Amino acid sequence: MSDLADKRKFYINGAWVQPSVAHDLEVIDPSTEEPVAVISLGAQADTDAAVAAAKAAFPAWSATAPAERLAHVEKILAVYKDRQADMGKAIEDEMGAPHDMAVADQAGSGVSHIETFIEAFRNFEFIRPLGAHAPGSMVAWEPIGVVGLITPWNWPMNQVTLKVIPAILAGNTVVLKPSEIAPLSSVVFAEIVDAAGLPAGVFNMVNGDGPGVGTQLSTHPDVEMISFTGSTRAGIAITKAAADTVKKVALELGGKGANLVFADADEKAVTRGVRHVFYNSGQSCNAPTRMLVERSFYETAVAHAQKVAEETAVATAHQSGRHIGPVVSKLQWDKIQDLIQAGIDEGARLVAGGPGLPEGVNRGYFVRPTVFADVTNDMTIARQEIFGPVLSIIPFDTEEEAVEMANDTIYGLTNYVQTQDGARRNRLSRQLRAGMIEMNGQSRGRGSAFGGVKASGRAREGGVWGIEEFMDSKQISGWDVEA
Repeated sequence: MSDLADKRKFYINGAWVQPSVAHDLEVIDPSTEEPVAVISLGAQADTDAAVAAAKAAFPAWSATAPAERLAHVEKILAVYKDRQADMGKAIEDEMGAPHDMAVADQAGSGVSHIETFIEAFRNFEFIRPLGAHAPGSMVAWEPIGVVGLITPWNWPMNQVTLKVIPAILAGNTVVLKPSEIAPLSSVVFAEIVDAAGLPAGVFNMVNGDGPGVGTQLSTHPDVEMISFTGSTRAGIAITKAAADTVKKVALELGGKGANLVFADADEKAVTRGVRHVFYNSGQSCNAPTRMLVERSFYETAVAHAQKVAEETAVATAHQSGRHIGPVVSKLQWDKIQDLIQAGIDEGARLVAGGPGLPEGVNRGYFVRPTVFADVTNDMTIARQEIFGPVLSIIPFDTEEEAVEMANDTIYGLTNYVQTQDGARRNRLSRQLRAGMIEMNGQSRGRGSAFGGVKASGRAREGGVWGIEEFMDSKQISGWDVEA
């Protein structure tokens, strides 16, 4: 273990500190199945120390001028940009994102979110009139207090920046618990925050697992809010754990996105949809994993999806190029294999990929890009979030049937529509039950919020909504508008 990177320390109250008790955990590189670093899992004493530091820092930090908080975040952005290559390498090692994608997209998402929050915060109104009908009635937006942030392994910096940056801009102090599977990027992030000179105690980081530090934060009486991204199962557990202390709980959970492809869609619609499912090795909660295709276009779409899957390269994360890497862990690989087998056993038509390692691969958690056709919406692969490069294609005959199937899921994160009929796009965007609707390959605008409904949670992360998520509104009467 001496040759592994030693990342055991936690960042508490502006300093790197040793864990209160030794509880080592190896970080495994999913491309090689070999350990690359060792961290420590925090104990109650570590969580308590981090929360105490955040609580002590809150009065002064919450009282700082917004311009001062903004200046600190601008410095974080500058240091982050200088460390972007290091951040990408950490993500490449810890969760298997291919090198180019890890630097440009995974690490790059942090740059994009910080920049977007800076833009949104410049014009943020902390005190706003209720309306012309009520002179002297105001709405004030104020920080909540100490916030616990629990982030996942699939898009580490995407989620860390979507939580840490708006939370501290709003005037909160935070304790971050990153995924213990992919903690190295958050160690780099803590180094960035430290180098940027954020006041001690405003940002703290303790590594740990969900049952340990995650539960300790969720039940801690001095933590006023928990913001969690991860599985629906874990989100339910966190909500229950937080209930006794009446915390605010914001959840961004799983998805089983439907992609409605009509016969009049453009020729790239199927390609877009398949590539989106395989992107990040399928490990994205907003992946359009159910492709619903109009019957007259169905077999053409299936054949094209097969071609895209067969052309999708799978290779180690430690090389440049346009390929997908491994999934994050043996546990995930086994789960995906079981679900692929369930698709076969339940009668779906396997048109690409399938169980087992890709050809020529004998180590690493690599999954064959897989496409099933003739799926019915009651099959396991259509109901469960697979979180791997697995696409299910389902035919439909009418627009009404497509909407009914799309909405027939416990999830409601992102749905997709592909059609040249503008009136149909508008109509479907309102009928589909999800927090986000993306149509014809057009990304949501900069500053748009990310979040869902139903079992996908109801958090809103990003832009102005992402800042307000970490604030409480205060209703005031009798305000002297002349003062």
